[in-house]
Amino acid sequence: MNVTPRETRVAVAENGVLQELYIERARRRGLVGNIYRGEVSRVLPGMQAAFIDVGLERTAFLHASDIVPSDPALETRPRPANITELLKEQQSILVQVIKDPIGTKGARLTTQITMPSRYMVLLPGNATVGVSTRIEDEGERNRLKEVGESFLADSEGSGFIMRTAAEQISRERLERDRDFLLRVWRSVSARTEGAQPGTLIHGDLPLVLRALRDLAAEDMERIRVDSRENFERIVDFCREFLPDVAERVEYYPGERPIFDLYNIEDEIQKALDRKVPLKSGGYLIIDQTEAMTTIDVNTGGYVGHRNLEETIFKTNLEAAQAIARQLRLRNLGGIIIVDFIDMQEEEHKRQVLRALDKSLERDQAKTQISGVSALGLVEMTRKRTRESLEHVLCEPCPTCAGRGTLKTPETVCYEISREILREARQFDADQLLVLASQEVVDLLLDEESDSFAELEEFIGRPIRFQAEPLYTQEQFDVVLM
Repeated sequence: MNVTPRETRVAVAENGVLQELYIERARRRGLVGNIYRGEVSRVLPGMQAAFIDVGLERTAFLHASDIVPSDPALETRPRPANITELLKEQQSILVQVIKDPIGTKGARLTTQITMPSRYMVLLPGNATVGVSTRIEDEGERNRLKEVGESFLADSEGSGFIMRTAAEQISRERLERDRDFLLRVWRSVSARTEGAQPGTLIHGDLPLVLRALRDLAAEDMERIRVDSRENFERIVDFCREFLPDVAERVEYYPGERPIFDLYNIEDEIQKALDRKVPLKSGGYLIIDQTEAMTTIDVNTGGYVGHRNLEETIFKTNLEAAQAIARQLRLRNLGGIIIVDFIDMQEEEHKRQVLRALDKSLERDQAKTQISGVSALGLVEMTRKRTRESLEHVLCEPCPTCAGRGTLKTPETVCYEISREILREARQFDADQLLVLASQEVVDLLLDEESDSFAELEEFIGRPIRFQAEPLYTQEQFDVVLM
C-alpha cells in the first residue's frame, strides 16, 4: 500500500508479479457501496429505467430490474413490474451505488441495499440466507447455511450472504460480524430519517481498509504500508475485525519508494502499453474501445521445436494465463473478445479454454466464458464496477482525439489544396496564406511545390506558406489577404 495525501494505491503481488492494482484519488473517490437519499428526476418507460439525482455531478441510472418493489403485490408477479408502477418523478428513494460513473455514463444504482463486512453481507429487509458459490465443499456450505438461518431470528428482518472468506470460520466470529453489520445498519436507518434528497447517508470504507476487507486471505503472506498514520489505522481496524490478519501488517519506513522495491511502477507502465510480450516470444495486442475489449494473440518470434500445431497450442496456453492477469491488472470489464491463434485439434481448443477458466479463478470480478464462436473467437464477459486502469491514469490524446493515428502530411496537403479552391471560388482576395505544421509546409515547398505552382496559376493568385510550431500535423488554416 502506497499512501499519500492526494492518492492511495494498493497493489496485489503474487510470486513477485503484480496481479491487481487499485487506485483512489482524493478528488475522485470511488462511489461503489455508498448509500444516498435520492430523488427521481426523470422516468423513462421506453428504457424501463429512471434517472436519479443523488447530488453527484451527473444523474445516476436506476433500471427496473434493480428496484425492489415496495408493494408486495408487485413482487409476486412473474415478470418485473413496469417502471411507471415502481417510481414517480420527484419521489424520494434510498439507493446504493453498484457501479461507478464510467466515461460519459452516470453511476448505476440499486434499491436492494447490501452492507458487506469481512465474512458476511447484510441484506436489509430481505430475510434470506445465501452462500458464496466459490465455497465448493457441500458440508461447509450446509454448515454456513444453518448458521445464517439461525441468525435470522435476531436480524430485524434482514438476511445474510456468507462470503468466501467465511469458509471454516467459527460461529463466534460470524456472530461478531453479524452484530457489527446490524449496528451499522441501525446507524444508516437513523440517518435516513429526515434526510434531504441528494444526501450521502453512508460512505463505504476508504481504499486501504476496503482492500483489507475484500482481499486479505489466509494465503496472504504480508501486507506492507508506507504510511505510519495509515499503518496504525489499519492495525486498529484489523484488531477489531480481522484479528488473524493483524500480525501480518508491516510498516515500511524505507527511503526507497515501496512500489519501486517490488518493481510495481515498471509493471504499471507496461500495463498501459497496447502490446504485451509473452516469455515464449509471442505477444498480445489489447485494444480497449467503448463497446468492448479485443485481445489478439500472435506467435511473434516463437517458432517452436516440433510442428506448427504444437507451436500454436503452446503460445495459446501461455496467452490464456497472460490474458487472465491482464484483465485483473488493467481492470478490463464488459464484453471481451479473444482471438487465439487458430487451432485444428479440438482437444487443444478445450485445453486452452480450461487454462483460461482456471487462470480466472482468483479474479475477484465475476467472469463468464461463452465458448468459441463460429469465427473461432472466444467471447467472454467480466463484471465492471469501476473504471479501467487506462481510464483512471490516462486521457484521450489531444492531437489524434483518441484515434491512435494521424493523417499523413501528404493527406493534409491535398486537403489544403481543396480548401484553397473552395476559398478562391467564394471570396475575393489578393493572395492566400496557408498556416500549417512544419512537416506539412516542408512537403508543400518540396515534393508538392509543382502542383501548388499549377494551383496558383489556376486561381490567379499567389499562395504563401507559413510554418506554425504550435500546430499539430492535421491542423491548418487558409487565410485570405
